[in-house]
Amino acid sequence: IPLLVISLRKGLSIRDKMRAAGVLDDFLKHIKYDPVKKYQPSQGSVVRVPVTNHLDSSYFGEISIGEPPQKFLVLFDTGSSNLWVPSSDCKSPACFNHAKFQANDSVTFTPSGRSYTVSYGSGAVTIVLGSDTLKIQSITVTDQEFGLTQDEPTQPFYFADFDGILGMAYPSLAVGGMATALEGMLEQNQLGALHYGGELILGGIDPQLFQGDITWAPVTQELYWQVALEEFAVGQSVSGWCSQGCQAIVDTGTFLLTVPQEYLESILESNPPAVPVSPQYAVDCNDTQSMPSITFSIGGAQLLLSPSAYVLNSNGYCTLGMEVTYLPSQDGQPLWILGNIFLKEYYTVFDMANSRVGFALSA
Repeated sequence: IPLLVISLRKGLSIRDKMRAAGVLDDFLKHIKYDPVKKYQPSQGSVVRVPVTNHLDSSYFGEISIGEPPQKFLVLFDTGSSNLWVPSSDCKSPACFNHAKFQANDSVTFTPSGRSYTVSYGSGAVTIVLGSDTLKIQSITVTDQEFGLTQDEPTQPFYFADFDGILGMAYPSLAVGGMATALEGMLEQNQLGALHYGGELILGGIDPQLFQGDITWAPVTQELYWQVALEEFAVGQSVSGWCSQGCQAIVDTGTFLLTVPQEYLESILESNPPAVPVSPQYAVDCNDTQSMPSITFSIGGAQLLLSPSAYVLNSNGYCTLGMEVTYLPSQDGQPLWILGNIFLKEYYTVFDMANSRVGFALSA
């Protein structure tokens, strides 16, 4: 299978666009934004899917669905497992400024009639399921099941540059037992492995994009792309926080580094003064160089993040690229979420065939 490279586009994050439009503060105040809701269990027909801290998500690429093909920009998300795009039936303002799937224009579309409400930390999306041909460049998957949104919250989805989401986690996480796009690619012999970074690479590894060897860590539970975190250090100080075990979810649909609640305060104490600006912390940009590096021990390798990697500078306004999570992993161990703050520093390989994740320093 040839290596397939998909260029990822980067736009302003939804958070930045809402801030520029003057609606962010009021939105956060009234919706009680809770990014970790995506890791709560499902209840009934309301399915809490770990899709994204979508206020910060800004990387997306192009796919097509249907015959003849209808093009969509989607967030390639390793923290969820479902594919969905807006429907022509969607009347929400959030659907008006995005590409919408025209079911009647596709000769290969088959409706299923099943519907679900997918709940996020900042609202809910209602989807109706169907199946059609999915194309990603030279990859073609026939009869791929996907969701068509009937209703989307105006904020924040109105401000998203992407139209929908293509989930790339394990099938056990899929809403309603839907077949995932990755399942379809594998079953129809369209895919070997995938890498996510500045580019999404389907079917192989590009050694020109990383330095040294790849460190492999086994997936500890085939739900999310979750690996064991052996230790965590702040500066030169090994914390000992993971002496009884920690877990880390590698999630392209989360922008920030998400830290267990019991540890975030200790990290903040190791940094210059930080001011809470929900859900993040503002810092003086001039203090960046005096902040400590933080290091994750995964698969026996020491994966370091310098302050320049985890401090976000938006036109002279600096925040720590961290937020709190108060939920443990499924086995009760402290849970970290390694979002794009981490992924932009490390070439990351998601190997579903061998149920493992690989890390190497980006070139």
